[in-house]
Amino acid sequence: MKKLEQLYEGKAKKVFKTDDPKLYIVEYKDDATAFNGEKKGQIAGKGAVNNVMSNIVFQLLEQKGVPTHFVEQLSDRETVVKAVEILPLEVITRNVSAGSFAKRYGVEEGIVFENPTFEFSYKNDDLGDPLMCESHALALGLATEEQIETIKKYTAVVNETMKEFFLEKGLKLIDFKIEFGLYDGEVILADEVSPDTCRLWDVKTNEKMDKDRFRRDLGNVEETYQEVLKRVQK
Repeated sequence: MKKLEQLYEGKAKKVFKTDDPKLYIVEYKDDATAFNGEKKGQIAGKGAVNNVMSNIVFQLLEQKGVPTHFVEQLSDRETVVKAVEILPLEVITRNVSAGSFAKRYGVEEGIVFENPTFEFSYKNDDLGDPLMCESHALALGLATEEQIETIKKYTAVVNETMKEFFLEKGLKLIDFKIEFGLYDGEVILADEVSPDTCRLWDVKTNEKMDKDRFRRDLGNVEETYQEVLKRVQK
């Protein structure tokens, strides 16, 4: 497969055309950003961790009936994916209070919810990815009612599957952000699943094993990313 011109470069990935119009190549970068791009840095080896980990999780989710964009891993940093048209909605599920949720509602981190929360944010950097309810997403034509129902159904499966998977690896899934897109008119899971997009706490110590180490200057960022990948690969 030939890698052709670059289509897009985001905060964490580059996307390239290929000689097959239905397939792209994604290349993961070591660049790290937080607080809507206000904080910038590098996490050595992050691109490889996020690529390999995403592909492991995507293949697991496929087995559970969630269609994904994953096709084939080419290298530590590069993967062939389906040419998905991303829906401009970030889908966030929370099992435990943390991060912006705790700050927004003035509660401490670590409250275990009886039922997971589900929220959208509008994928728009200029606006700071604001929270959005379903009716606003429909009003702006960002997704159809049917697509939103499909997203909710798949997200519930993603949450239950990942909670169980990470728990086996000694990690608690606190919350996560995922993205969906359209491929041949069908809603499928895209983007990535990694310490960049999931909050993961160590089961025994509650130590933060995710991008909060970078956000909050907790140190050992590279080592933590490598440790998460090591556990996921077991």
